[in-house]
Amino acid sequence: QVQLVESGGGLVQAGGSLRLSCAASGRIFIDVMAWYRQAPGKQRELVAVITNGGMTNYADSVKGRFTISRDNAKNTVYLQMNSLKPEDSAVYYCNIVARPTMSSSANEYWGQGTQVTVSS
Repeated sequence: QVQLVESGGGLVQAGGSLRLSCAASGRIFIDVMAWYRQAPGKQRELVAVITNGGMTNYADSVKGRFTISRDNAKNTVYLQMNSLKPEDSAVYYCNIVARPTMSSSANEYWGQGTQVTVSS
């Protein structure tokens, strides 16, 4: 069974930085890794995504401030968040698309979420 363990959330002042990590356990082949976030009363939104080839894409609201990266040897994805704003406050969720073998169909997995709070 695949499990995602997130870490790195917390409270930070506006303009500060945080680094989120998400490690996937189990013997799996990961295609896409991503971070989503959900603020109170809002829908969950895609923040950043990275393919197994290293291609990235970001929400317009975080471009130039956030950087997604991955360590394939550790099955881990990171989100470096700089110049944080109060509107970045949300629960951040790790998401991966992975398969148990190269020929299996892919499944989607979610982390438990980690709270990021940015004070003004």
